[in-house]
Amino acid sequence: MKFVFEQRPSDSPFVDMVWRTQSESAGSFMSAAGIQWEMVVMKQYGKTFLTVRGPETKASPAPCPENTEFFGIRFKLGTFMPKFPTSNLVDDAVHLPVEMRKAVWVDGSTWEVPDFENADTFVERLVRDEMLVHEPIIDAALQGQLQGISVRSVQRRFVRATGLTHGAICQIERAQQAVALLGQGVSILDTVEQAGYADQPHLTRSLKRLVGQTPAQILRRELPV
Repeated sequence: MKFVFEQRPSDSPFVDMVWRTQSESAGSFMSAAGIQWEMVVMKQYGKTFLTVRGPETKASPAPCPENTEFFGIRFKLGTFMPKFPTSNLVDDAVHLPVEMRKAVWVDGSTWEVPDFENADTFVERLVRDEMLVHEPIIDAALQGQLQGISVRSVQRRFVRATGLTHGAICQIERAQQAVALLGQGVSILDTVEQAGYADQPHLTRSLKRLVGQTPAQILRRELPV
């Protein structure tokens, strides 16, 4: 099942991107592993649903309902909601109650359901009410600029904010790099070398677990018809 995504950058330093798409017929797709969490609004037959989806550590099949509009806010790594710690959302999701298609309950307060156009305003309000924060240690850790902080403290704060270990993030990002290389027509052996895998079986095992496809399958889907 294929989707056509429209996406845009955000003015918010807390947001990676804002996207939307829609489905016509029911089906399923393979959801690949990802290091970021997101809020997803789904509208179908006059009903609205809002879901907070955590990072995913493995590929898994996901159902897709028919005639449904989807809109999402994908947050930058290290951004999290203290009331919904990312560590509790890994490979999971929280469904927030929506009333009359317009209001969503978040931590006992009523909020207007965001859309593709006003997502930045929604995020700004979350930040202002201290319901959305950013853990600065994440950026420092990823850039190798930590000093004077114990390893245990870094690991604890890293997992609380991202839900993942530094090692897990590196594995997922390397798999994403490999998929991008294969999508550009780079050969499997060259992808092994450029993405830093030990050998072709190592690449294959990683992509099957994290993306749900083998390198050969990814190459085939990118070939022109």
